[in-house]
Amino acid sequence: MHWTADGNAYVAAERGDLVRTDIRSGTKTILLSKDKLHVPGSDQVMPVTDFAFTPDSANVLVFTNVARVWRYNTRGDYYLVNRSTGQARQVGKGQPAQSLMYAKLSPNGCSVAYVSEHNLFVEDVATGRITKLTIDGTRKRINGTFDWAYEEEFGCRDGFRWSPDSRQIAYWQVDATKIRDYLMLNTTDSAYSHVVPVEYPKVGESPSPARIGVVNATGGATTWLNIPGDPQQHYITRMEWLPNGGSVIIQQLNRKQNQSNVFVCALASKSVTPIHTETDKAWIDAKERWNNDDPSGWEWLSGGKAFVWVSEKDGWRHLYRISIDGKTETLLTPGTYDIETISRIDEANNQIYFIASPQNPTQRYLYRIRLDGKGQPERITPVGLAGTHGYTISPNGRLAQHSFTNYQTPPVQEWVSLPDHKAVNEKESMATRMRTIAKPNVSFFNVTTEDGVTVDGWMAKPTNFDSTKKYPIVFYVYSEPAGSTVNDNFSVGNNYLFQGNMADAGYLYVALDNRGTPNLKGAAWRKSIYRQIGRLNIRDQAMAAKKLFAQHAYIDTSRVAVWGWSGGGSCTLNLLFQHPDIYKTGIAIAAVGNQLFYDNIYQERYMGIPQENREDFMAGSPITYAKNLKGNLLYIHGTGDDNVHYDNAEVLINELVKYNKQFQLMSYPNRSHSISEGEGTRPHLQSLYTNYLLKNCPPGPR
Repeated sequence: MHWTADGNAYVAAERGDLVRTDIRSGTKTILLSKDKLHVPGSDQVMPVTDFAFTPDSANVLVFTNVARVWRYNTRGDYYLVNRSTGQARQVGKGQPAQSLMYAKLSPNGCSVAYVSEHNLFVEDVATGRITKLTIDGTRKRINGTFDWAYEEEFGCRDGFRWSPDSRQIAYWQVDATKIRDYLMLNTTDSAYSHVVPVEYPKVGESPSPARIGVVNATGGATTWLNIPGDPQQHYITRMEWLPNGGSVIIQQLNRKQNQSNVFVCALASKSVTPIHTETDKAWIDAKERWNNDDPSGWEWLSGGKAFVWVSEKDGWRHLYRISIDGKTETLLTPGTYDIETISRIDEANNQIYFIASPQNPTQRYLYRIRLDGKGQPERITPVGLAGTHGYTISPNGRLAQHSFTNYQTPPVQEWVSLPDHKAVNEKESMATRMRTIAKPNVSFFNVTTEDGVTVDGWMAKPTNFDSTKKYPIVFYVYSEPAGSTVNDNFSVGNNYLFQGNMADAGYLYVALDNRGTPNLKGAAWRKSIYRQIGRLNIRDQAMAAKKLFAQHAYIDTSRVAVWGWSGGGSCTLNLLFQHPDIYKTGIAIAAVGNQLFYDNIYQERYMGIPQENREDFMAGSPITYAKNLKGNLLYIHGTGDDNVHYDNAEVLINELVKYNKQFQLMSYPNRSHSISEGEGTRPHLQSLYTNYLLKNCPPGPR
């Protein structure tokens, strides 16, 4: 969905056409029909993944024939389509098929820039003339995009920016030449196996050096910015042009990610001026952590004279207004609450919209507050609809696509006006389309452990629950800073790997959020896990489970299972190994068995650098405790996992073999971290999971 300039309508691909929808009237206008969206020289219709109009709306840049790069479909083919004639011209003709990435029209619409095979190109919209801006790109010298670790952990993918005047491009160059490859082995796609290399900096390895260059759109030499600090001990997580051009602003994090520096780099004078510095005893979250995994853009005010900044320096995630010289700073959201994300800056009305939930960290609501720091937060979401609300707000701040869900309500959407939050069309309002599916067996709760830690949780009880009986309990865990499991949405109580219904089968199904999960409970809660992943989160989970056992006689402590994926898989292993008296059965999927085997950006952010505190990494790693296994373990991993590598499985297997610990193993050949590729994979995984749980943690009351 793309907003029109006035913010009163949007354009989206609908049934193959590009359609403009007026939000207030509902009128739909076809701007480009699918009859004009054909691959040149054939009758093949282009499936539209994304698109952009030139400023005069004469041409459309269409992204199609996409391919996945690690997690997302960011590689493919682009075509410029003339709206009046339907004539289509392939962008980057002569480059390999499906090799173009992040093609973007210049602000004036005269050129399109893109990355292909790690080099930057600019193509003239009118003539098709191509200018190659970089020539040194290789698999490990990356121009205009990023290596695996930057993409996975900072959300950095699109690595170049047009200047406001369309004359220059600023871009990242990542030098991964000194980063060792992790060699995955493909053994099934041909008679002979072949190696699949991934440039992957593991814990303890120095980061890939990155630098920012500026090059004329007509070609020529790149000017490299002289950013302070050793590039191999720092990260550049954000970079944008100032609104009036001439300078770029960047955010740099040190390797430990506990110091953030913001610089303004003036191109004419080649000066690099620090304007803001922040430190933390644990870590500093970059923008992708509070902006849905997207670090792009800068929150400008007053035409670039100031900007909005997100910081946890006073113990809560707050919004600040900072002048471009860094000399004036104003707290916009005072109080003991966190913001989750910025929804829209409405500068015309001196307001900023944001998501928060001061009273209940499992829910989300829309608020706004003044941009001058003189107001109090105003809740925009109406009181009475408890749960998780989301908003996509128009550029003019007057309209929003409003979504809602809670544990009894499937996701539903409507268009509302702001700030009054009234449905634009009463016939299509949420009130007319929302349906509630009662879940009387589901409840949210708090439990306080013997350590004085209060954690949030939910419990789904069996169908026809009888409190005089005893039931098996299954815990669903994640437990690390990258995600939470206790959120008020419709997935609560559902287990997507269990074939059938957990409640009907006769299970208690529970999730708990320990300290260190990214809940809106203050920085102290979130950062208490620093250097203690695999210990603090494990103790909180185990102690909360014990407290539940003590409170509820209907829990059968002889039938206790736990399962999780990725960080949740690691948690599952640690719970089985560190607390075998509590957890009797575990299903661990794609787990980190040894923290030293994971990537440096994530693990060093939360654990430090192993050259300084290696003992903390080992004290939190499942392999350290594998010898303690007493119960039932099903371990699952894809051999083509580029995220949590299969070596984690094999070192774990070695430890279990060493101590003669019997367990069940399922390796999925060439499957990635999602274990989703290949015909029949997901049904097989679901059957495996379900049968193992039914056998080793039998359901039903006793």
